[in-house]
Amino acid sequence: MSKSALSAKVFAIYLFFVGTALVFVPNFLLSLFHIAPTSEVWIRVVGVIAFNLGIYAWVAAKHEDKSFLVTSVYTRISVFVAFTAFALLGLASPMLILFGVMDLLGAMWTYFALQADRKAGR
Repeated sequence: MSKSALSAKVFAIYLFFVGTALVFVPNFLLSLFHIAPTSEVWIRVVGVIAFNLGIYAWVAAKHEDKSFLVTSVYTRISVFVAFTAFALLGLASPMLILFGVMDLLGAMWTYFALQADRKAGR
């Protein structure tokens, strides 16, 4: 398995955990980040989406889908930018930035792993 595929699998596992938590125990997860609890269904919808994105990342990693891995670098950076903007504009708790940081760190890992894979001829 390439380094970039490993980074995607680890990120997929993160998405599986976050997605599952948002579906089944959303307010527990929100409370860990000092985000107000909610009884609305939107948080569970986000959980389903996160979990399913994890499936995409897992399958892409399994098949060494470089185009997906490269695209995921850009999309995960955009998540960080968007979450930070939401917090700075007062639309969301500043704690949302921590979720964006996870995406940014994952994007950086995948980016550098892709570079290493290319140098190794993968």
